[in-house]
Amino acid sequence: MLVAQQKLKENIAEYILYMYQIEDIVRAYNFDLEEIIEHYVKPQLPDDSFLSSYRKWYADIISQMKSQKIEKTGHLFDLKDIMVEISYLHNSILNVVNEEKYKAVYERAVPYIEEFKNKSNLKDKNHVEIIFHALYMKLLLKLKKQEISAETEEAFDTMRVMAAYLSRSYHQMKSGSMDFMNN
Repeated sequence: MLVAQQKLKENIAEYILYMYQIEDIVRAYNFDLEEIIEHYVKPQLPDDSFLSSYRKWYADIISQMKSQKIEKTGHLFDLKDIMVEISYLHNSILNVVNEEKYKAVYERAVPYIEEFKNKSNLKDKNHVEIIFHALYMKLLLKLKKQEISAETEEAFDTMRVMAAYLSRSYHQMKSGSMDFMNN
């Protein structure tokens, strides 16, 4: 909960990946709030002072996931909304702002994005959504301590750079400090 709040303010890309992980944790514990609190939350807390806040936060996530019918797969509507904003931002930076630095970052990532798209079940997703799914897959591979080849690491790195650029731009856009008219 505190981590999510901090990431939402500071790094939207990390927030999305963190929340994807939270969704999977809720699913792994079969939406059992008490199990999540006892076996996942409590071991991470230094004391019980935040326990009621975490209980409320996870209860809300469980409720949202159930009401949005994403018990098996899918993402929270809030995350989808953020993804729409980031996709719009991506298109704006490329086509309206015409920012050369971002174009170079994106062009470097495109072959890897397309390769990941072709090897996955994400054929209906746009490039921004695909990079977030790819980066989440990398996180899962690391958590499982699976080896990642140098070639695959390079692919992930180009997508990470693109996500970082979009994240920085997203926060600038949200704060009002991004000027779409002056490149």
